[in-house]
Formats: sequence, C-alpha cells, structure tokens
Amino acid sequence: MTIISGALLGFEIMRGFGRANLDSKSATTAPVMAKSALYEGNTTGSTKWQDDWIRYNGAVYDYNEDIITFLIMGIDKDDEIVTKVAEGTDGGQADALFLLALNPHTQSISIIGINRNTMTDVDVYDEYGRYQTTAKAQVSLQHGFGDGMEESCEYQVKAVSNLFHQLPIHGYAAINMSAIPTINDQVGGVDVVVLEDLTKFDKKLKKGARVHLEGETAFHYVKSRDIYIPNSNGSRLERQRQYINSFINSARTICRENNNAAVELFTSIGDKMVTNISADEISYLAPYLVSYKFDMDDIVTIDGETTKNGKYEEFYADEDSLYEAIVNVFYEKIDDAN
Repeated sequence: MTIISGALLGFEIMRGFGRANLDSKSATTAPVMAKSALYEGNTTGSTKWQDDWIRYNGAVYDYNEDIITFLIMGIDKDDEIVTKVAEGTDGGQADALFLLALNPHTQSISIIGINRNTMTDVDVYDEYGRYQTTAKAQVSLQHGFGDGMEESCEYQVKAVSNLFHQLPIHGYAAINMSAIPTINDQVGGVDVVVLEDLTKFDKKLKKGARVHLEGETAFHYVKSRDIYIPNSNGSRLERQRQYINSFINSARTICRENNNAAVELFTSIGDKMVTNISADEISYLAPYLVSYKFDMDDIVTIDGETTKNGKYEEFYADEDSLYEAIVNVFYEKIDDAN
C-alpha cells in the first residue's frame, strides 16, 4: 500500500467514524408528528403503512433518516473565551437559532431560521441545577439555564427538538456573538445589500448600500437591532438569513481553494464556541458543505405573529407554517403508498 493510498484510507475511515458518531448523538430517530393537530396518519387502512409516514395535502411522506441536522446557536455574549458559569440564568441567551440540514438524497443544504422570541416549552432550573417546572417562554431563554457550556447547549437542543415535534438533532455549535468578526474575515468578508438603516451602530450600514462586510461592521449587521422598533428581531432574522446565504457562498469559495479551510475556520473560533462536533465529524461533513446545492430559497423561516407582553415581544409560530417546513425539509414524498 502506498503512502498516498494509506492516507486516503485513513481519511475515509475517519469519515466513517464521523457519520457513526453523528447518528449516535440524536436522542430521537424521527419526529413525532402525531402530536400536531395537522397530523394525518393511515386513513386508508393500508398494510404498507410505516410508523414514520405521514399524510400531508393528500400525499404520503416518509421521514428521511439519512438527513443530518445541526443546531447552530449565536449566544448573546461578548466574552473572548467561553467559560463555565454558575447554575442559574447566566448561561447566555440564544439570540440566533438555525437548524442546518444536510440531505444526501438530494445533495442539498437547507437551513431553518428560528425566531428567538418563539414561545414554546422551556425547562426551568434553580441555582443548584434542579429542574423546577416547564413554562411557556421565548425559546432563546433555554440556553440561559445551566452552566453556559455543554449543559446549556443540551437544554437548548431539547427545546428546539421539541418545538419541531421531537426532530432528531445530531450535533450543535453554540458560538458567542463576539466571534462574528473572526468568522466573517476568515472567509474574506461577505457582500450584502443593507436591508435596513443601521447607521446608529455603524455609519457604513445605510439602507440599500452595497457593503463588503468586514470586522465589527459584520458584527453589527448580524447582531445589532433597535429594541424600541416593533418586531426588530424579525427584521434582524431576515438580515441573518441574507448574511448566511452570502457567508456560505464565500466559505465555499475558500474551501474549494483550500481543502483544510473548514477545519481552520472551526479552529479559529474554538475559544468562543461550545460544540459536540468533533474533528472526524468535520472531516465527514466538509466535502458535502462544499458540494451540496444551496441558495437563498433553501433558507426557510417560520411564519407567525409577534405580540407585546409588557416589555418583551413574543412570537407565536403558525402551526401550518411550522408543519410545512418540517415536511418540506425532512420528509420525502412516496408515490405508491396507499
């Protein structure tokens, strides 16, 4: 065996371990769609019917078990290094929440943006880490409970999985917002047309201006919002959606030029991130992140209504929109299932 073929074999073995590790990290194997009022099961009495099938708009769909899903969290902390905190509510809120799904059947990437104010079941813990109750609250608050590290991430993964009807989530990355300039500049910056006036945060960010985002300007475009403007988080989510599309295109260009770019990007923010994604898993994923189809239409948001409750906004997701997003991203239509 030559040195080159041996290295390639070692790389493939590493990637094999990566896939196996990812599969083992999900607490569930398929969404439990029967909990939704929109659920339609086996209405025909068909003996072919499988447990993970659903009926939607007259057609039958099967859950795609080969999809790999990650929860990407932007944590509202400016610390240069992620550190463990005392149990309580100081773990940091998840100001940005995105589900990233890799579909090997269609060789495509889908991203679902989650409004940080989405009202859902949040588990409440005391200062000793003891479970107290489950309450309806903004989903972003869930990360605040726990130690600000793996514990907080696991709480947040559970809350998002439950919001999406116990959707399997195979990995997570919680990144301090202070990492945005580093991530942005690592791919050479990102081009955007500014969607709303943000000159109170950065003079370059005039509505309609074409801007090459670098350093702190990228931070303000992704993170900043005027909390006194109604539904400012919805507007920020749209900016984040636009930014992610441009960022991925920039990152893919860099990765095509440098096979190790994904690992280098991951390493560059290691001190500002908590993740359960390992080096062998990154090795498994990197080729797909570069080659899979992706465009702006693949970034999905959930419709809903924003209301004000005292000082705080609450977003109530439209169940039809949520259900449709789950079906479109994670299920495949079956032509002959009746």
